[in-house]
Amino acid sequence: MTEVITGPLWAARNWSADGGAGSIHDDETAAELGFRGGTVAGDVHMNQFPPVLLKIFGNAWFERGNLSLSFKNATIDLERVQVFAWPRKPGEDSVRVWMEREDGLLVATGTASVGDHSVSELRSKDYRPCDPSDLRILHRLQPGMSLGTYEVTTDPTKQFHRFDTHVISDPLDWYRHASPWGAPVSAPCTVIEYLWAYPMQGLTPYTGDSVGLFGAIEIGFDHGPFLLNQAYRLESKVLCVGQSPQTEYVWYETQAFNRDNKRVVSMLMQSRVMKASSAEYTNTL
Repeated sequence: MTEVITGPLWAARNWSADGGAGSIHDDETAAELGFRGGTVAGDVHMNQFPPVLLKIFGNAWFERGNLSLSFKNATIDLERVQVFAWPRKPGEDSVRVWMEREDGLLVATGTASVGDHSVSELRSKDYRPCDPSDLRILHRLQPGMSLGTYEVTTDPTKQFHRFDTHVISDPLDWYRHASPWGAPVSAPCTVIEYLWAYPMQGLTPYTGDSVGLFGAIEIGFDHGPFLLNQAYRLESKVLCVGQSPQTEYVWYETQAFNRDNKRVVSMLMQSRVMKASSAEYTNTL
């Protein structure tokens, strides 16, 4: 029987807990919405995958690889989690990956690959939107709507601090020091913070005061890695909107281009807003 590839158990940190009240990462806010405490963000958990993916795909994963995850159950600060992956079969460029809490609870599931990203876990979803008029929070968002274009330079300060204070799950030396590509590479959390945080400037007017959380995230490199101390152009747009019993959500994509206009990395995001956190629902739920 083929043995599953595993990473180490790691006590993931809720480093967004100090972001103030009103966030899903804040203990009091999270408890009011039915969670056990402030949740560890999905981008924190994604940091734990690259060491395993390097074993499977080698350095090519940072150049043209993909990690595509749906998040199933939230964790809280210092709960230990572990990455699993099926070995790569001859002739195949994609493998199943997942994360479990120490007690076996499924935290995330998805795919990792090199090359073709079109058949990833999230790219295989149905993006036909619901009728926006059925929504109360995100009803003004439309498929194809731009969330902005941004000129950015990747500042290493935050990633270096996280590396030095040992809060990055299963860190690589390349996050702090020179890499095979010269400059240090961005950890998944840094990729996501740039490709998420800037478009959020365009999303925030539509989400209002509701509490949000990540439902699914994919990062896919075309001409990677996404290096620190480099200039990029970000372009972001809405793909679709929809809802579940407890949330409304928007799928959007952000792409980062280098100075040669080559696409370096894309992020596909499902951003959820909790219905119970919004005044649009609190009088009717």
